[in-house]
Amino acid sequence: MSDTIFGKIIRREIPADIVYEDDLALAFKDIAPQAPTHILVIPKKPISQLEEATDEDRELLGHLLLTAKKVAEDAGLTNGYRLVINNGPDGGQTVDHLHCHILGDRQMQWPPG
Repeated sequence: MSDTIFGKIIRREIPADIVYEDDLALAFKDIAPQAPTHILVIPKKPISQLEEATDEDRELLGHLLLTAKKVAEDAGLTNGYRLVINNGPDGGQTVDHLHCHILGDRQMQWPPG
């Protein structure tokens, strides 16, 4: 996996509005928000996409979901939110580093784009 903008954010080489961090994950506000609240949750381990995760990543993937839940709670998203993982080009993934989008503070539409 090549280095990405998310790797640079993890290493603090470029700034980000970080809202949560622990040993395994980092959460920060999206610079091009698609909802009033749009936060990205990323693993510190560089996994290019969900498709590339292995059984060894089972605990990390569970941690990402629980981290997203905590970050959404901390953001005050008490009326609900959408959690999205884009996988690969056809899935809309634009950064080759696994990440979860937390979208909230507006009514989400179905089906999504």
